[in-house]
Amino acid sequence: MYKTRYHRPTDLAEAVMLISGADDGRFLAGGQTLIPTMKQRLAAPTDVVDVARLEALSGILVDADRVSIGAAVTHAAVATSEDVRDAIPALSDLAAMIGDPAVRHRGTLGGSLANNDPAADYPAAVLALEATIHTDRREIAAADYFMGMFTTALEDDELITRVVFPVPERAAYAKFKNPASRYAMAGVFVARMKDGAVRVGVTGASGDGVYRAAEIEAALLANWSADAIQPLTVDTAGMLSDIHGSAAYRANLVKVMAKRAVAAIA
Repeated sequence: MYKTRYHRPTDLAEAVMLISGADDGRFLAGGQTLIPTMKQRLAAPTDVVDVARLEALSGILVDADRVSIGAAVTHAAVATSEDVRDAIPALSDLAAMIGDPAVRHRGTLGGSLANNDPAADYPAAVLALEATIHTDRREIAAADYFMGMFTTALEDDELITRVVFPVPERAAYAKFKNPASRYAMAGVFVARMKDGAVRVGVTGASGDGVYRAAEIEAALLANWSADAIQPLTVDTAGMLSDIHGSAAYRANLVKVMAKRAVAAIA
């Protein structure tokens, strides 16, 4: 690792001040991406600002219509929260599928969304539920947040503070894991909202990152059944193709995972 300065601010204002004063500063929460890339000398920030313990980024708040989760809340905390499970069981299930216990107890919701790995799990839920990403500067709708592989609407030094999820009528997440990394080769989050809308978020399959599966949504809106997905053909254009699976394989996985998610809801 290259030489870097480590800071642990006591509040959000100090964190923002420290990052704005750094030549090349990075926020640190769980460190599941930043630390490995620093160890491999793929990243060399002059300053690291640890925000994992900031009160403004902590806590889970639940009411009848929404679930609000602090950016520094770990995957394990989301997976084991009884409040989250009562409101959006699919979100707890998704968090429980991330990585292994070590990753789940260190990795955070905000860190995952800020990194926007194309195979990360949370983006599928954020997009399908049309969550709102709150930062130290503004609120960003899910549809405006994701901008391609490892790219988001966040500005330089902008910090996610909280994510607010609307509570759906029903939802489910189905994921086909890479057996080594446990990243999603295809993960599909299906949500039926209280107003009757159907939304489907897909992660892991596309080189452009998470996306809404409009054709699957239309099919389910017309006929809420896994059978409605069977006649569809998922377009292979833009799908990832590597040693783990071809574009056609991943396209088929999207279809299979969507059917499993609908079946789980039923």
